[in-house]
Amino acid sequence: MPAIVFMPREQSRAAPPFGAVQDVYNGDMMNERAQHLLKILIERYIADGQPVASKALSLLPGVELSSASVRNVLADLENMGLIASPHTSAGRVPTARGYRLFVDRLLTIRPLDRLSLHELEHSLQPDSPQRIAQAASSLLSELTSFAGVVLTPQRSDVAFRQIEFLRLSERRVLMILVTLDGDVQNHLLGTERDYTQGELIEAGNFINQHYAGQGLSAVTQRVESELAQLQGDISELMAAAVKLGQQTLAQSGENVVVSGGSRLLQVHDLSDDLSRLRELFGVFERKTELLKLLAQGREASGVNIFIGEESGVVTLDECSVVTAPYCINGQVVGTLGVVGPTRMAYERVIPIVDITARLVSNALSFRD
Repeated sequence: MPAIVFMPREQSRAAPPFGAVQDVYNGDMMNERAQHLLKILIERYIADGQPVASKALSLLPGVELSSASVRNVLADLENMGLIASPHTSAGRVPTARGYRLFVDRLLTIRPLDRLSLHELEHSLQPDSPQRIAQAASSLLSELTSFAGVVLTPQRSDVAFRQIEFLRLSERRVLMILVTLDGDVQNHLLGTERDYTQGELIEAGNFINQHYAGQGLSAVTQRVESELAQLQGDISELMAAAVKLGQQTLAQSGENVVVSGGSRLLQVHDLSDDLSRLRELFGVFERKTELLKLLAQGREASGVNIFIGEESGVVTLDECSVVTAPYCINGQVVGTLGVVGPTRMAYERVIPIVDITARLVSNALSFRD
């Protein structure tokens, strides 16, 4: 697998040159000083989770403004809806709107450290799509301490590479089906008569010779016209293989693999509200809302970020979802990402998601 060198891809919105920026939500013009203070305030809040007071902000390196000047700028930012005061006498915290402006315009991406990059490269090697999806979701969770999610490819058909039959006992046969993308499926068959292992080998060889490499839907159509002409012994096994293949096809639509949801119990921003946390776990369990959200990420050209209510899922109003599409041989087939609190280290999470998507694409595209 070729080495991955991180080159930031396009995000959900392109950042303009640093200078006077028009707030994308209300048209207010922000000068460089206001941008700078907003950036420092959000970085400080992400780091320690405490509301940032104007006096504390004025003492931070690089601010070089009086406490009164800082208060004036913060008041303007609050009027724009970019920050808020949780309590009358407290400092300010970013709003979802503030996070959006920060992510789109002011964020400085940090390159992924060599240890994390090595862990990703080592763990996401060519394998079956399902195992790669599971490994990717686990790694995303481990590296970010949030929930890792992967939308698996939608399969319109299941083509098999090889079928093998093994005799287990009288009238009980194990069918091993290997798909073209490397998935191995085991199915237990109940047969009308007892087969010797030699007969099962002959049946497997016949099916592989005449049908291997075809999609199960195509095989089904052929079998309808050819099944009556097959030898009786092979006919029964072939009919059973097609029936189980059809069941597999019916269950092979898109799915969401979720890892590390329990890690959110350790996130102070979310764990304070146990009722909301239970609802969040319900989203992970049902997967329906996640599936729709991740499906949107397939349309993005790079990293896509949903902050708070932007996801369209009420339960995720206090969360951010960072996603990126992945490909098989250049064609987008799925999405992966991270679900965590809005107060996350975006500068680190974004490259983790981006590089993981690239490595998953490589692992799926460069198989024998």
